[in-house]
Amino acid sequence: MSIPESHTPARWWRVLDDGRIECDLCPRYCKLHEGQRGLCFVRKMEGGRMVLTTYGRSSGFCVDPIEKKPLNHFYPGSSVFSFGTAGCNLACKFCQNWDISKSRETDTMVDRAMPDEIAAAAEQSGCKSVAFTYNDPVIFAEYAMDVADACHTRGLKTVAVTAGYITEEPRREFFAKMDAANVDLKGFSDDFYVKLTGARLQPVLDTLTYLKRETDVWFEITTLLIPGQNDSDAEIEASSAWIMRELGPDVPLHFSAFHPDWKMRDVPPTPPATLTRARDIALKAGLHYVYTGNVHDTTGGTTFCPSCHAALIVRDWYRIDDYRLSEDGHCTQCGAAIAGRFGAFIHPFGNRRIPVSVHREQRT
Repeated sequence: MSIPESHTPARWWRVLDDGRIECDLCPRYCKLHEGQRGLCFVRKMEGGRMVLTTYGRSSGFCVDPIEKKPLNHFYPGSSVFSFGTAGCNLACKFCQNWDISKSRETDTMVDRAMPDEIAAAAEQSGCKSVAFTYNDPVIFAEYAMDVADACHTRGLKTVAVTAGYITEEPRREFFAKMDAANVDLKGFSDDFYVKLTGARLQPVLDTLTYLKRETDVWFEITTLLIPGQNDSDAEIEASSAWIMRELGPDVPLHFSAFHPDWKMRDVPPTPPATLTRARDIALKAGLHYVYTGNVHDTTGGTTFCPSCHAALIVRDWYRIDDYRLSEDGHCTQCGAAIAGRFGAFIHPFGNRRIPVSVHREQRT
């Protein structure tokens, strides 16, 4: 059963001289006539104003390991209450969540919950944080920000899993509500972005430098390596050098394996050797924490101390097999500080996925 669309007033738009409205949330600047939707599909001109059609509507809720976002340095082993809506402001031909992010059907909206209800459900589930994920929270920013406020009231952390395609003013307001983020750096050339995502590289770089220089948000970066598209030594060297120069050595970088999907089903899966090669390149560039993802690779999943090189958090995919960090995030062998957000480590959530139903009570 689908959940009816909401008609919640949206922010970050202006009226143009010709009567259309322009959405200023992301660098697409969609210009809409009455009844039209932006490329994201969920923001619409209605009654001369912009509305968000997915406020309070979700494609589903699930409790995940935080490592699935992926975040390896944000309270490792904890559980995160995850949800998304529908639509996306990018047009990635390789989308791995296309059934949600590319949805143009309201029947993907199977659950309804207001911000307080989501925060309460996350707390009751024993989660450390709530993640806006599956599709990009930028396009439902008003909803995500209200949920974030409700979470913080209950002492829960918030996580944005995003492509970082957002303009300056909403970027500032959105990330002020977030405690952590994983930003998809999908490639390191404008040609890749234009041809395979329908977007541009520079706004994503702007988001990354903003997070580093002007916020306290803990963030990590993920690049999905696609054979023949963004996996060359030259491109990986260039992106690693940029991260090292602009963000520093302590921002974790994840190289994830592509699997054929959406409009790139004719491209083969990423060989594990490609991930290992990319990791080696990034480590040689000086980055301290480089990971491989979507594969079983204990070495590529393990957090090593950049000082004494001890294995501190041993992982196999999302599972933690050994943990040797102090509660305040120091190497137990040499005492070096490890970048990230840490706390008491009791028992890891593990490689589980627990669907949760959140039903909004009907009020009369």
